Amino acid sequence: MNSPTPKAPHVNPGAGHPAGAAESPVDETAKVSNFLRQIIEKDLAQGTHANRRWAGTPGDAVHHAAGKPDPAKIRTRFPPEPNGYLHVGHAKSICLNFGLARDYGGVCHLRFDDTNPEKESQEFVDSITDAVRWLGFTWNGSTSQAEQVPAYFASDYFDFMYRAAEHLIERDLAYVDEQTPEEMRANRGDFATPGKNSPFRSRTPAENLARFREMAKGKHADGAMVLRAKIDMASPNINLRDPAIYRIRRATHHNTGDKWCIYPMYTFAHPIEDALENITHSICTLEFEDQRPFYDWLMDRLAEGGLINTPQPRQYEFARLNLTYVITSKRKLAQLVAEGKVSGWDDPRMPTIVGLRRRGYTPESIQLFAERIGVTKADSWIDYSTLEGCLREDLEHKAHRGMAVLDPVKLVLTNWAEVFGSDGYLETCTQPALPHSSIADGQTPPPDRQFQMGNEVWIEREDFEEVPPKGYKRLFPGNVVRLKGGYVIECTGCAKDANGQVTEVHAKVIADTKSGTPGADSVKAKAAITWVGVADGREAEVRLYDRLFADPQPDAGGKDFLAALNPHSLKVVTAYVEPSLAAALPDQKFQFERHGYFVADRNDHGVGGKVVFNRVTGLKDSWGK
Repeated sequence: MNSPTPKAPHVNPGAGHPAGAAESPVDETAKVSNFLRQIIEKDLAQGTHANRRWAGTPGDAVHHAAGKPDPAKIRTRFPPEPNGYLHVGHAKSICLNFGLARDYGGVCHLRFDDTNPEKESQEFVDSITDAVRWLGFTWNGSTSQAEQVPAYFASDYFDFMYRAAEHLIERDLAYVDEQTPEEMRANRGDFATPGKNSPFRSRTPAENLARFREMAKGKHADGAMVLRAKIDMASPNINLRDPAIYRIRRATHHNTGDKWCIYPMYTFAHPIEDALENITHSICTLEFEDQRPFYDWLMDRLAEGGLINTPQPRQYEFARLNLTYVITSKRKLAQLVAEGKVSGWDDPRMPTIVGLRRRGYTPESIQLFAERIGVTKADSWIDYSTLEGCLREDLEHKAHRGMAVLDPVKLVLTNWAEVFGSDGYLETCTQPALPHSSIADGQTPPPDRQFQMGNEVWIEREDFEEVPPKGYKRLFPGNVVRLKGGYVIECTGCAKDANGQVTEVHAKVIADTKSGTPGADSVKAKAAITWVGVADGREAEVRLYDRLFADPQPDAGGKDFLAALNPHSLKVVTAYVEPSLAAALPDQKFQFERHGYFVADRNDHGVGGKVVFNRVTGLKDSWGK
């Protein structure tokens, strides 16, 4: 491709503010302006797209000039190829295209660019549809998730595309080329050398039309010939050197079956789809910038022939998402799955939308992230902590609190029976599910959590030191601490095994010091530690996920991205959790006090009575410099 000289990327920690649920017209106080918004606002002010017609179905309103004035002020589209699972970079594009349509009284189309049957499947169609729906968007004019209309497919327009190709041939604007792929590459030239005309370029339109129809009828082998647009083999933009627009492929298509054995190239199909769907602003990433001249050439040629109406759609490009510690190559993500480096496309370490969802990310946090990083035409790197920060900001007011012990050691309160009359006595303790400071305006406080304190509880192993380091305020012989939500205790020592490993911590409970009672402040404790009662705590599997790669740019500059895999990206521990956490539903998010945010695994939690949590993110960035 004739690409501009790349600029050295810089890391942008993210700027701006949270996205609001803006209504049309745009709430200027809630949305940060960018070049795309400026283009749309200028077009609306000038009435650039005001005379479009729309009959309610794709195609008819455009090439038959039927219907009434288009009720949508603008039309954008999100056009994924159904050849894999969407990732966080696609999420940015989804939020951008659907968000702009929402904010400017328009409609965004969900359209599948299914022109490559060998790599596409209904599985990917379903996963993409589910991802867009989960992110909170409706498409093609739907007013609610419950009334979602079907998506568009490029394959629905194959008949029209074939007719458009014949039109170009008849006008001597396309020809069938029978060079080998190697000959075509050699004759294409490079940035310093103009291309050479194909020996088949001088065929008459009648000869080319006959040959093309033979291609369509399956009379030639796969790869034997292609249909090329006739533009300019000396163009400084290599993409205009007679690009291929149709090729022979004998493959069963997920939507059209075996009807076709020739398929349009993406660069030919995409502009036609935009035109037939009345798209006003075709927004894509910067790698398509050098394809825009062909996009415009094709639109102009089809408009001249009366196949599409004006105003024509226009393409605009923005910088794709470059996120540190992440790769967004579908091929490389598929390699991770195929080689068993991850458990699947929905592995919580994957940057796929299904992976982020299983990890515990929320639609709101991803929308906030997309709004916060903004839209530019310059490449830059966004630090992964920006994404995590958006998630923490969203979960702060949603995630109920709870106590979990991830590296447990038993704490025995040796005087429990003396204070309460029996070692079997259980004291009910309560704590708020959401601290007052985390309850958003208008939010109803949830009921308090309840849990039982007895003579044995689980504590974190790191909360006891037989010989404490300087400044240590938790349990050590002679020190007092509070069991959060319970009583103040005084540490008396510990028991060890033959290897010197601490097997139990011993302490005495101090009577009349329970949290929330008049005596709570009678004994001053310098620290409060989290705990889980042995009597009512539940054993849980906790998966401590971290970043999949240890290198902030794992595949930049031709690196072997597999060599950058983080060997500590997953650690599985057996933990104990309080009763409120054990009753979690799949996908329910929590803040494990002091540990971070966790989610009940949407696949495994509760299966066979097993309690499973995934770590979403810590309470703060642990990867900061």
